[in-house]
Amino acid sequence: MGGDDRSSTRVRMVDAALRCLARQGATKTTVDDIARESGFSRATLYRTFPGGKEDVLEAVVSTEVARLFSSLAVAMGGASDLEEVLVAGMTEAARHMSTHRALGYMLSHEPGAILPSLTFAGMDRILFMAGDLAAPFFARWLDPDQASRAAEWAIRIVLTYVADPAPGADLTDPDDTRSLVRTFVLPGILALREPSGEFTPVSSTEPHPPTEPHLSTEPPLSTTSKGAVQ
Repeated sequence: MGGDDRSSTRVRMVDAALRCLARQGATKTTVDDIARESGFSRATLYRTFPGGKEDVLEAVVSTEVARLFSSLAVAMGGASDLEEVLVAGMTEAARHMSTHRALGYMLSHEPGAILPSLTFAGMDRILFMAGDLAAPFFARWLDPDQASRAAEWAIRIVLTYVADPAPGADLTDPDDTRSLVRTFVLPGILALREPSGEFTPVSSTEPHPPTEPHLSTEPPLSTTSKGAVQ
């Protein structure tokens, strides 16, 4: 964020806004509340954020995403394989978000204000930022396109569980996360590729395994590589 006075002022105002959001949510928080909490005047706030409250909230989102990925970089940077990077990243993200006081207050008291940011166009924006920041950690084991898709899939799962926790799947617990990753996430990612790094659909000309005989008296259907019936 830098160390100059302008950056310091922005950080103080963002942190003040976070405290206000954790205490009373976005609807009740005003520009005066943020200015008073930060120790600056209303005029100073508008000089720093000409758009007022909306600009401050935008800065809050950007700053918190940057902070989240700073903690993710530490957690994921030490991973030794693809499973470990998924488990480390998803667990750290879930912990960070589930203990975030402002996010927790808004999910509990103002879901209508926060959920649109986690769906549709808001989700697209988050996924773009997440994929851009997380993909390099997956790129140690995946091609660039696969790495971006893996990062997007992982963040979708975390956002879903944070917004609507499911029993028996606590993503803040590494063991629960590892079970989810091994059962559902990792197989889907590995299906994108073969050992060469490229995914090649099984040819329809290959014989069926002898353990799966055709029970119909009709000739077996053939399929194209895209699964279309001929």
